[in-house]
Amino acid sequence: MSIRKKLILSNFGMVLIPLVLFFVSAMLLFGLFMRDMAGISDYYGGGDTGRRAFPEIKETFARREELFAGIRFFIRYDPDRLSDAAFLNDLDARFGEMKSGIVVVRGGQAAFVSSYVRDVDVSALQEEAGRDEGRNHWNHNEEWDMESGGKTFVVERRKTTFADGSAGDVYFLSDMSPLVRLYPKAMPIVAGTLLFILALTNGVLTYFVSRSFIRPLYALKEAAEQIKEGKLDHELKTGGRKDEFGQVGAAFEEMRIRLQHSIALQLQYEDNRKELLSNISHDLKTPITAIKGCVEGILDGIADTPEKRNNYLRMIYKKASDMDRQIEELFLFSKLDLKRLPFHFERTGLVAYLSDCVEELRLQHPNADIAFVYAPRSPGEPEPYVSADKEKLHRVIQNVVDNSIKYAGGGERTAIRIELESTDREAIVRMRDNGAGIDAEALPHVFDRFYRADPSRGGGSAGSGLGLAIVKQIVEEHGGRVWAESKTGEGTTIAMALPKDAADETGGRR
Repeated sequence: MSIRKKLILSNFGMVLIPLVLFFVSAMLLFGLFMRDMAGISDYYGGGDTGRRAFPEIKETFARREELFAGIRFFIRYDPDRLSDAAFLNDLDARFGEMKSGIVVVRGGQAAFVSSYVRDVDVSALQEEAGRDEGRNHWNHNEEWDMESGGKTFVVERRKTTFADGSAGDVYFLSDMSPLVRLYPKAMPIVAGTLLFILALTNGVLTYFVSRSFIRPLYALKEAAEQIKEGKLDHELKTGGRKDEFGQVGAAFEEMRIRLQHSIALQLQYEDNRKELLSNISHDLKTPITAIKGCVEGILDGIADTPEKRNNYLRMIYKKASDMDRQIEELFLFSKLDLKRLPFHFERTGLVAYLSDCVEELRLQHPNADIAFVYAPRSPGEPEPYVSADKEKLHRVIQNVVDNSIKYAGGGERTAIRIELESTDREAIVRMRDNGAGIDAEALPHVFDRFYRADPSRGGGSAGSGLGLAIVKQIVEEHGGRVWAESKTGEGTTIAMALPKDAADETGGRR
């Protein structure tokens, strides 16, 4: 439930719940004051001491108001009727039954006083009316309370003018003594009950609503403090909330996970940077040491013959070439890793392309004891086309072949076989050698940068450790995948799968 709905429901609850509770409390209080209500009913002549006491009181007041309304009618339309003694005496009995009465004043003198209010001081009544008129000169119908003979009356004054032009006043007096006596007893209890219900309802609702807001805020605060302290393993639990706090908690938790991953990645990058510097230092120090040794041999006169000097110079040139190749591979890998090396893709037929690559490899090693074998697609199978950067793809084949030659097994003639397969969606190129193979433990890491397999794989030639890492980067930039297959003593296969070009409608099949 959303926060908005919770607030709306709580506001409705703060209104409806107190009303319901107050209604229930009123019923209970009614029972508490049943005896008082029975006394009031008995006072007004009802005589019912049960639940009918209140309706009887209400009925008495209604009859009295009806009688007063009739007199008000005569005051307005036929005031001389109030001079009819027979009419007034007939009403007097009914006034007595309802604990009320009237006083008719004509020309400043009392013309009629009901028997029930005969003890009322008319002069005091007129004096109070004069004071009340001064306070309410805009209101022609004044009302006030007065005490007389131990009774409390509610007085209503109506002005009139008789037919002879004389001014008159009619006072309606209603005995409210039992209700006035009940008021100071009942009102504190009713008011206290109402205040208690309001305080209890608002307190309980406020507690539960605020608790549903404060708890997630404290949890969010604690999680933020944990992150501030660098503790990113502290999970923020929202308890499956679906409201705005749940959404904020989910977003905060996702931020924490991303931050944790980002910091872990940053630490990994830092470790990789340190490893990179260490490997670069090691790989460059070895040829520099060899070059330095050759130069010292020439300077010290150890190379005292032209043949020895030529050997030393060839060694210097070879080590410098190795350094140049390592720096070039490092620079290439860095640009690939930073996605700063541009690729120029074009539609390429792999059968002809691989054939050209194999011929170039043969020309690179004319005198070496290396056999290059090319096995294109099966007879009758259409040529697969891919979208490739020919220069970068050639670098892939060159690195794999160089790696195979570098770690070739001793004694047996090195054979490198390049095969091409085609599936519905991919063209697969496999490059097999007959070298010593790679241990199963080392196989998953051959594409890691600066990784070198166990020296038992080959002749221990030095390398940058970036050759196959560059292969993986270039193949993945082509949208392909690369993997290695090897068994110790049976050689190694490096395979890459490239997606077929979208324009290739040949639908080549295996």
